[in-house]
Amino acid sequence: MNSNQSQTRTIAPINSLRGEVTVPGDKSISHRSIMFGSLAEGTTRVSGFLMGEDNLSTWKAFESMGVTISQTGTDALEINGVGLDGLKEPGDVLDCGNSGTTMRLMSGLLAGQNFFSVLTGDKYLRKRPMKRVVTPLAAMGAQIWGRDNGERAPLAIQGGPLTPASYASPVSSAQVKSAVLLAGLSVDGETTVTEPHLSRDHSERMLSCFGAEVRPFEGGVSLTGRPRLLAQEVVVPGDVSSAAFFMVAGLITPGAELLIRNVGINATRSGIIDILVAMGGQMEMLD
Repeated sequence: MNSNQSQTRTIAPINSLRGEVTVPGDKSISHRSIMFGSLAEGTTRVSGFLMGEDNLSTWKAFESMGVTISQTGTDALEINGVGLDGLKEPGDVLDCGNSGTTMRLMSGLLAGQNFFSVLTGDKYLRKRPMKRVVTPLAAMGAQIWGRDNGERAPLAIQGGPLTPASYASPVSSAQVKSAVLLAGLSVDGETTVTEPHLSRDHSERMLSCFGAEVRPFEGGVSLTGRPRLLAQEVVVPGDVSSAAFFMVAGLITPGAELLIRNVGINATRSGIIDILVAMGGQMEMLD
């Protein structure tokens, strides 16, 4: 079909909304399941994985560094982890596609690896700011070069030994925090990140489950480097962002009765639920 061809859709109103919905897996957790599973010892099994382009960029990048990842079902993977020091220098540039999560988190991870790598992406990702990640990593001793004095990709990274750091982030960003923590995995010592407000904490929770010593505190988090990460069974919950559309549809449709299954309700991501309840929405969370 010609991509420039216009289409008209007619959407008729409905009188009721009843039934059950299962939303796709959480994208952020899917990314991290591959990253942490690759760095762990043993075979990590993942279910509920989101097979989206961004997550596939992370998948391909780790395969390029010697990790064997197999699809075992529609949304299921097996990751044969290589351990903290088992990644291999990629033979080509790592293409992050349109995924800022892939590029920013991997910048931190690759900064502590003993090899050279280059991260690039599509024309949109190459316009996005990267200095917010490059700056704290450079303070740990990372050697990273990018366009516009490190502000834009492609990013060239000469990995090597890093030093412990205590970084006060001027912005609340899970990507910045996660990049610093991933760099901290390779450090002998403690890495600390503080931020103005608590950003989503998927990385801290998952790293802890894989065996890292992670200590959250008010305003930040600390991580002890050189942990032994061990393979896990990861069940990726449904993405609350995807569920939000169905929540609102159910609340604005008179007489609606809708069950949305397997939705992640991490307190750092579930603000939409709090807001809808505060507005008078009748919702019940079932265990």
